Amino acid sequence: MGTTTRALTVPAVQDRKGAEPLVMVTAYDAPSARVAAAAGVDMVLVGDSLGMVVLGYPDTLHVTLEDMERATAAVSRGAPGHLVVADLPWTTYHQGWAEAVRSAARLVRAGASAVKLEGGAKRLAVLTALLDAEIPVMGHLGLTPQSVHAMGGYRVQGRMPDQARALVDDAVAVTDAGCFSLVLEGVPAPLAAEVTQVVPVPTIGIGAGAGCDGQVLVFHDLVGLSGPRVPRFVRRYADLEAQATSAVASWAADVRAHRFPDVAESYQA
Repeated sequence: MGTTTRALTVPAVQDRKGAEPLVMVTAYDAPSARVAAAAGVDMVLVGDSLGMVVLGYPDTLHVTLEDMERATAAVSRGAPGHLVVADLPWTTYHQGWAEAVRSAARLVRAGASAVKLEGGAKRLAVLTALLDAEIPVMGHLGLTPQSVHAMGGYRVQGRMPDQARALVDDAVAVTDAGCFSLVLEGVPAPLAAEVTQVVPVPTIGIGAGAGCDGQVLVFHDLVGLSGPRVPRFVRRYADLEAQATSAVASWAADVRAHRFPDVAESYQA
């Protein structure tokens, strides 16, 4: 059983560099946020993985700002007082800093304490504008799902020496610019450990080995609600899909056999 911990602030996250590992999990609605908060995670990420995990899209590129607003609002209500980080969806920060600030402000007003965006040095102008607007920013490097077509699929990044060097340079650039933390996704463990040593802010790994300052997983992967196939970096701690299927099947059988509802489950005159 987890225990509820005191919610962190952005400066408190920064202070955890090299200390006790940070724990972040995704949530997309009030119930999953409530579970995450009760379990004592440090941060809740409203990921644009919402598109694939909850909305049934083939990728994250179909997720709209309106989708993210609704999910962020629901999560903030389910985990009041917790540090909620919301993904800026595709195209909301690719068309200039003004559009990025407007989009991020909508997520903050919905309940986010910070936003996350993908990309390295080419995002510096946008990053600077967001920070000037007093909006904390979490970076995201390595396998960046919004770049799935440019990368040719969901592939581990940084295996070649030039790619690894570029990733380290990008990590230094965005953290020097002011990102308070950095997600490293789908990169070789030695490279993630190198980045973790180089940058002054906490790194949060997902498919990046144990050398990061913290870890994040998708809620539905973690509890077994995402179907039979999951990435190799996922460890399932429950099989809620099987349990839920069994529960619904048992209820359906009771209905068909006239066992539900019984007298105690019915209102009497």
